[in-house]
Amino acid sequence: MSRNLYVSATEERSGKSAVVLGVLQMVLRELRKVAIFRPIINDPGESNKDHDIELMLEHFKLSVPYCDTYAYTLKQARELINSGQHALLLENILKKYKSLEEKYDFVLCEGTDFNGKDPAFEFDINADIAANLGAPVLIISSGRDKTPDEVISLSQTTVDTLEEKGVDLVACIVNRAPEGVTEEMASHIECKVRCKNPMPVYVIPEDEALGKPSIADVKRWLDADILYGHSGLQGLVDNYVVAAMQIGNFLEYIKPGSLIITPGDRSDIILSSLASRLSNSYPDISGIVLTGGLPVSVNVHKLIEGWTGVPVPVLSAKGHTYQTVQQLSRLYGRIESHDHQRIATALGGFSKHVNVQELRDRVVEQRSIRVTPMMFEYSLVDKASRNKQHIVLPEGSGERILRATDILLRRGVVDVTLLGREDDIRAKASAFGVNIERAQIINPAESTYLDYFAEEYLELRKHKGVFAEMAWDRMSDPTYFATMMVHKGLADGMVSGSVTTTAQTIRPAFEFVKTKSGCSIVSSVFLMCLKNRVLVYGDCAVNTNPDAQQLAEIAIASAETARVFGIVPRVALLSYSTGNSGKGEDVDKVTEAAAIAKRLIKERGLDFPIEGPLQYDAAVDPEVAEVKMPGSDVAGQATVFIFPDLNTGNNTYKAVQRAANAIAIGPILQGLNKPVNDLSRGCTVPDIVNTVVITAIQAQAEKGT
Repeated sequence: MSRNLYVSATEERSGKSAVVLGVLQMVLRELRKVAIFRPIINDPGESNKDHDIELMLEHFKLSVPYCDTYAYTLKQARELINSGQHALLLENILKKYKSLEEKYDFVLCEGTDFNGKDPAFEFDINADIAANLGAPVLIISSGRDKTPDEVISLSQTTVDTLEEKGVDLVACIVNRAPEGVTEEMASHIECKVRCKNPMPVYVIPEDEALGKPSIADVKRWLDADILYGHSGLQGLVDNYVVAAMQIGNFLEYIKPGSLIITPGDRSDIILSSLASRLSNSYPDISGIVLTGGLPVSVNVHKLIEGWTGVPVPVLSAKGHTYQTVQQLSRLYGRIESHDHQRIATALGGFSKHVNVQELRDRVVEQRSIRVTPMMFEYSLVDKASRNKQHIVLPEGSGERILRATDILLRRGVVDVTLLGREDDIRAKASAFGVNIERAQIINPAESTYLDYFAEEYLELRKHKGVFAEMAWDRMSDPTYFATMMVHKGLADGMVSGSVTTTAQTIRPAFEFVKTKSGCSIVSSVFLMCLKNRVLVYGDCAVNTNPDAQQLAEIAIASAETARVFGIVPRVALLSYSTGNSGKGEDVDKVTEAAAIAKRLIKERGLDFPIEGPLQYDAAVDPEVAEVKMPGSDVAGQATVFIFPDLNTGNNTYKAVQRAANAIAIGPILQGLNKPVNDLSRGCTVPDIVNTVVITAIQAQAEKGT
């Protein structure tokens, strides 16, 4: 079953809480451990708790601590985004969500209420959050104050916009629909791209009992006292009339369901309002609010008390008239946890107008396949931190290395050893304002390991003409020293290359870490984090022009690397030809590589599909694949892309990185007995953090943990 669902509205007062009640009841019929999560709540009012969260927790008796049910207030979220910390906002929301996901079978996520001043901001942030939580979306389109044509048009626009943002839609509910919106009309609202099957659209008509505030709501909202008419608190308010005129003029403004607002000393308005309710000549008002905290005069009180049953409730509010009107302008019908009638109405309306079985099946069946860069990076950090590995960084005095170390240690992802002169490293860390207290610092030239490492290196490389003085000299080099730490199990992995070349970084590994059994070549991949998925590109950094055998081994190693990082491997061997459509030496090489790879997969007992030769468009685009290679398990849905040579691979990954604004994590070396990874000399601090995390996960995989 899908682990989550994101319910998002399109505007304020959409009746979202009523729909969330229905959805939560639907899910609880299937599962016991269910949590409610609101990434962003309204800024807290007097109750200091979010209305919808309290409603769900209390009505369904959910065992979720309130503090775990939300991440930010709307004000906090806006401040973070305005200060350029959008990524931090999403990261912390994801972190809070993940802690719930670990404890519960299902997390129902509810979007913002659109009570802020910028609905476009809230729409975008809801779409962004849903995408990064990997949650399919149930969209609520409001029909309040709209014509039927406007409802359909605006709903379709909303669906189109969400599809453009790459959000997976599970269904659309047109809520608070005006008279005239039929199911046939609603069926024209279509999800055209991100739905495998036609998206169901349900229509829930406007229900005055839910949409309009009751006199009880008014009393609670104003913290008013009730003077008379206690039995009429369930009456619904349709409009407000501020009574400041003389009686003769005031009565012209009364409408059905009017709530009369007047100062407490206007005895004439009070009596005429009550009298209007008893007269067949005027519409029925819903109640009276007396402002200013002014008491009703003694004689008027005596007169009212003498009636047999006051026809409408009369409330007394403390604020003056203008203040009271301002407060009431923000009031709308809300379902409270103790209001069992409204809850029953909401649940009944949901069951009546929504095909609950169909929606349940959609929620169970549909799990978002979207993987955003933030989701992927978070999953990597989470995986690495669950079983901390020890990573050595030989370029210990570099500013970027020190800043990355600070981040890694603060987040508790790995244990770190920095190589270099301790005084120099600590002085630079202090100057940069970073904390590396928990990092181990080793100066290779003064280390007690130097003699041991030199002797080991001499023994391993003497057949290559290495002599003692050369061995000691090599082991004084931080890159060689760090690689030997990994080789001897004193560190689980090494990351270098922020100031050294690729050759300098990986040469020691080639010399004595060596390749894995059955692997004759060391290669590399990049993890390409696109807008809504993560792909594996190989080899884009190491091998210039691999032959067919090497290409096959690169393909298999890349598939295994993909699996380590949670990517289901479907391997495409790329060429300028798909199948038998083209001829030439380069195509023949890829064809041969595909055949070798399929044989090796069978011999080694592996299980993943591989296809080649394929053109890139046939590998990635389902529609093109249907034309060029129908029925393929890889074409149109490839996740691992193997390029025929370094020229093609390196240029392609950089083109995609720039053109698609993708995050390229790597190069990740594969085929070595122990994880050693290279950085680009132009790497950023996040690049270093990502590469260290990747290396730690490779180390976990090597140990089988």
